[in-house]
Amino acid sequence: MAVRASVTRFPSDPDAQDSSGLPWGVTVTPFAGQDENGNPPAHGSEGHLLPRCENCWAYFNTYCELDQWAWTCSLCGTLNGLSTQAITKYSHPQSCAEMSSSFIDLEMPLEGYEEEAMQARPVYVAAVDLSSSEEFLELTKSALLAALEALVPGALFGLATFSHKLGLYDVQGPVPVVKHVFIPPDSDGTIPIELEDVMPLLSFLAPVETCKDKIASALETLRPTTSWERTTAAGQGLDGVLLGGRGFGPAMEALFNYLGSEYGSTFALARVFAFLSGAPDYGAGQLDTRRYGEQYASKGEDADRALLPEQTPFYKELAAVAVQAGVCVDIFAVTNEYTDLASLKFLSIESGGSLFLYSSTDDSTLPQDMYRMLSRPYAFNCVLRLRTSTEFKLGHSYGHFFPDPQYEYVQHIICCDAHATYAYDFEFEKVEGFSRHTSEAPVLQIAFQYTVVVPPEELSSELSTASRPKFSPKRRLRIRTVQYAVARNINELYDSVDAEVVLSILVHKVILASLEQGVREGRMLLQDWLVILTSQYNEACKLIQYGVGSSTAAEIDVSFSQCPQLQPLPRLVFALLRNPLLRLHEEGVHPDYRIYLQCLFSALEPSYLHRAVYPVLTSYATPDKQAYPRHSLSRAALITSGSPIFLLDAFTTLIVFYSATADPALPFPPPHDCLLRTTVNKLKQERNITPKLIFIRGGQDDASVFENYLIEEQDVDGSGFTSVMGFVSFLEDIRRNALEYIK
Repeated sequence: MAVRASVTRFPSDPDAQDSSGLPWGVTVTPFAGQDENGNPPAHGSEGHLLPRCENCWAYFNTYCELDQWAWTCSLCGTLNGLSTQAITKYSHPQSCAEMSSSFIDLEMPLEGYEEEAMQARPVYVAAVDLSSSEEFLELTKSALLAALEALVPGALFGLATFSHKLGLYDVQGPVPVVKHVFIPPDSDGTIPIELEDVMPLLSFLAPVETCKDKIASALETLRPTTSWERTTAAGQGLDGVLLGGRGFGPAMEALFNYLGSEYGSTFALARVFAFLSGAPDYGAGQLDTRRYGEQYASKGEDADRALLPEQTPFYKELAAVAVQAGVCVDIFAVTNEYTDLASLKFLSIESGGSLFLYSSTDDSTLPQDMYRMLSRPYAFNCVLRLRTSTEFKLGHSYGHFFPDPQYEYVQHIICCDAHATYAYDFEFEKVEGFSRHTSEAPVLQIAFQYTVVVPPEELSSELSTASRPKFSPKRRLRIRTVQYAVARNINELYDSVDAEVVLSILVHKVILASLEQGVREGRMLLQDWLVILTSQYNEACKLIQYGVGSSTAAEIDVSFSQCPQLQPLPRLVFALLRNPLLRLHEEGVHPDYRIYLQCLFSALEPSYLHRAVYPVLTSYATPDKQAYPRHSLSRAALITSGSPIFLLDAFTTLIVFYSATADPALPFPPPHDCLLRTTVNKLKQERNITPKLIFIRGGQDDASVFENYLIEEQDVDGSGFTSVMGFVSFLEDIRRNALEYIK
């Protein structure tokens, strides 16, 4: 569990926090196997017996004062009695995880699970869009074949298809059998028949280890529905224009109800992979894609603002059905047409799944992403809860979870991998802030309860191999308690800034602002924030120098030269304003791509988000020798470095660029055993999505893909054409506005 704070020394009171101009909060990556410094948790058992505070319900931890019969809570200061069992246990402190470390992972008993659920098996269902092209289906087939390779033995797999009808496959017999149910075309209709009556669930869900070949041959039979079939079904052949045929909403609803009947007995978690080739346009949940058209330009509406909200609550409500049924949904949209992901995204992000967007089938990394996603460990049925000491409290929470309807600050996550990150900001409870006279430091405690499926070989080997491999869910409680220092003055506060965490919290705030008020508002919010930070910093460090006789020629430090921790921020804000996340609609940013980036960025850990916003540019003297670890993203930096080879890591893309002046004797592309290749492979390996790898030879290949990332000479507004403007004039703008703000 990695926890990173935007300032490692907390502000002393609300005034100190306001005058600093910095967001105050943390990012939490709960299922990460180590903390932010690479230390693993201490493991223990009997998590349900861990003492809890009677007042604030915090868990006992190493920061609590322990007497013989009682302990004092490190969060609220309440004195709590100990049970006789705990007194005996804590008289041998070396044997208890909670006495030896503030980061612990404890086994819990499985409550409420029946004996069958103890052996519940992982369930995976693919729902494939047949209102599509041959190319789309070929890509989907290769992605599912990759998925079958990644699935653990003992998993169950079901194949369903949807168009104007829903198809269920039974692959357990000698030949694959498919049964169809027609989807009613009206927008409030549901499938009138229970799927259990069409095909028993256990005929639909096939064990992967015995049926892999049969599943593969069933995939081979998938064909796109012909336009003739769809037109007659929809009964809407208007001048030969096909209307309707992708009944995604009703198909998903029927599948969730179908699977939900066995939640807790056949499976403890089901994952549905939905492969979409366009917007749902048939039956319930159909989306009107005409809103992405010219009419918005003529109505004078802000196109960014018009296309970001969902047009129907259908998919948000459907996500609640999925959560109730214990189903996590991953959406893979392979399309370059407007699909209205703004409406569809809730189905994946609220059920703990992911949203992937591929603009074409040609160079799509879908099979690799599929394999990578399924071969990573993940936790499910997770509950996350943050508690703070009494002087401060949680403000906003950000990330892909759904809040508990009953308890404040309790969040449910259906499915969580080791990369999924959540962010929180803090506010003070009282005007006094953290008292300067007491020895108590601010404390934050994060409790994360989760289930993992342990494969048979990790359990005791006494099970005879003749019996079927039993999957066993293990419930665990992971607790991290962190104590922070308080900054005595503004300089200490500025010196403790973590720029990557500040960026994470800013990105969440800006996404929220652009969803509520439009992209322009999001951009303004970000620029205003930097202006205010610059002004507060200059005033706090008493750096404003006025010219002789006039106050207009004042000098302001916009590059934070006195504080190395703040120096990356102007560049990060500039890069974020140049990012498609915040570029305007008229600059050619597709609304679906913007939604995809919002979903991607709001779950990334801070170091990955940094790369996605401001890519890392490294130079090499030869493929085996690194020259400089980091350059600014400008042409000037390329020229002055004099290095022949560059590696650019933009998170979703990796580019190896040989400059036009590079020695022709240097091998291109770089050989497989060189340092550069090893670095690229390592970056690809540890990433949670498959980055696209591009090799470019300057002077011979088209280098525009690479040059587009050199943002510092690009204008912060406008089409991004290189101009004299760029980063330098952006800073000049900030300087002018900061001066006005100070006056």
